[in-house]
Amino acid sequence: MSTIGLIIIGDEILSGKRQDKHLPKVIELLGARGLSLGWARYLGDQRDQITAALKDAFASGDIVFSCGGIGATPDDHTRQSAAAALGRPLALHPEAAALIRERMQDLAREQGQPYEPDRPDNLHRLNMATFPEGASIIPNPYNKIAGFSVGDVHFVPGFPVMAHPMIASLLDGRYAGLHGRDVSSERSVIVMGAMEAALTPLMEDIEARFAGIKVFSLPSVDHPQWGRHIELGVKGAPAHTPEAFAALRDGLLRAGALLGPEMVR
Repeated sequence: MSTIGLIIIGDEILSGKRQDKHLPKVIELLGARGLSLGWARYLGDQRDQITAALKDAFASGDIVFSCGGIGATPDDHTRQSAAAALGRPLALHPEAAALIRERMQDLAREQGQPYEPDRPDNLHRLNMATFPEGASIIPNPYNKIAGFSVGDVHFVPGFPVMAHPMIASLLDGRYAGLHGRDVSSERSVIVMGAMEAALTPLMEDIEARFAGIKVFSLPSVDHPQWGRHIELGVKGAPAHTPEAFAALRDGLLRAGALLGPEMVR
């Protein structure tokens, strides 16, 4: 079963000049479709670093969405890095190039100017249609500047207004058959004044007894209402979490734990 991963590229994210909007939105898009994110990776505008990360992505067999760096300025390295990671040349994609020309004609018309296809800046824009050989395009409904896919690794712009609809279209098209795959539920309880080390044997016992159930422990030392406590719970398939949680709660009570509120998600 393929894990879903996310790569976010850009010095502006790592420096704090821009706040990342991709991670929370992709989690939201996946959750709305009964899917979940398995991992995320942040990278700067370093071509060698991006190439190494993309080699890992292509080799992983995961479904990966990569946001950023597919433009045509000197700090955009993703297209070149993808080609290097695959060992393929960059090639002009005819459909992507045609869409860029359409976009340039639209802009010229909006500005009341003639369209000059051979003008240097217009020719330069066609670099955004050079993808690793064999790539397919991801339509961009915002401005027609396409992203691209190679296998299950998908490349979209860094602009959220473009990237997020493009990712959604892939989820609802190519990956519609996966919807609902990762549907899960959580049940947890606040355990007052407990130490994780004392609870670990119970946690291990629950995971051993209930296949597919994960136990989680979220400690807090300064909660304004509950003070030092642990939110201890189980997550997994909705059909199995109630029984696993009941066993967890019984184990806590037998150990003399002081329990607070219970939560269901």
